[in-house]
Amino acid sequence: MTDSTRRGDLAIHRTTDLGHEPEGTFGGVLSFLRRRYTRDLTNVDVAVTGIPLDVATTFRPGARLGPAAIRAASVQLNETQFAWGFGPCDRMSVIDYGDCWLDHHRPATVVPAIVEHARTILASGARMLSLGGDHFVTYPLLRAHAERYGKPLSLIHFDAHCDTWADDDVDSLNHGTMFHKAIKEGLIDPKRSVQIGIRTWNDDFMGMNVLGADWVHAHGTPAVAQRILEIVGDSPTYLTFDIDCLDPAFAPGTGTPVSGGLSSAQAFDILRRLVPVNLIGMDVVEVAPAYDHAEITALAAAHIATELLCLLGAQRR
Repeated sequence: MTDSTRRGDLAIHRTTDLGHEPEGTFGGVLSFLRRRYTRDLTNVDVAVTGIPLDVATTFRPGARLGPAAIRAASVQLNETQFAWGFGPCDRMSVIDYGDCWLDHHRPATVVPAIVEHARTILASGARMLSLGGDHFVTYPLLRAHAERYGKPLSLIHFDAHCDTWADDDVDSLNHGTMFHKAIKEGLIDPKRSVQIGIRTWNDDFMGMNVLGADWVHAHGTPAVAQRILEIVGDSPTYLTFDIDCLDPAFAPGTGTPVSGGLSSAQAFDILRRLVPVNLIGMDVVEVAPAYDHAEITALAAAHIATELLCLLGAQRR
């Protein structure tokens, strides 16, 4: 094989899961950050995986196409000089595990399929970075993580919506009620959990600590990060980032946009201050590319996902 035939498509040809190598940004297999596509979890630190579900949406559908859009937007980040001063794959073995297979025609199978998909990855010792998909996917992911790390977990939740609206139907799929279910099941501890960027009302936030968008704007990102660290402490913590936490100016391509949200710069600064968090799992959800413009929502999500990888990498100093 000549040198020219070895170049490109590192998602297939990569021989190591560490490091960053140059690759053309406008062609080739679209794995996340050009990482190796594989189901081999041997010695893997982080498995990136897509959960292409949007049957739980209450307004605009399309988030099932989110994982593909985020992967496509991530190609340029493979060679970026990261603000952290290192690339996440310099310190961790990161793969793209592909997508969770879902049968959208049999909704009752969705939760068990996602739980089993996550169990397989977590059993290897790898952490998960999941790409949604609508926000309901966090609920079965929390089930699997609570099984692995013990419940209740702490939750760091970036969103425009609290997603704790009442829902006692065990079979329902609703991306606005899954944290009501998670709290009722004891998967998360609301007293040691925090929601950032909320700007919609609920009569019952179920004891969750809420740092609304107005609070973020008024107090600044250092205060937000400090409050998050005070709330979650050293608890095993799952972080979920709904892209509609960002103002629609920064993320129009989502199912339920709400004006007045965070800027991408605010979100990045908060995340970069969360290195002390005992982070056991994470996701980025609700990218709906059909409503995007110039791919700015997918780009924001790809950057946030990469920031989360860097956050884990920073804990390995």
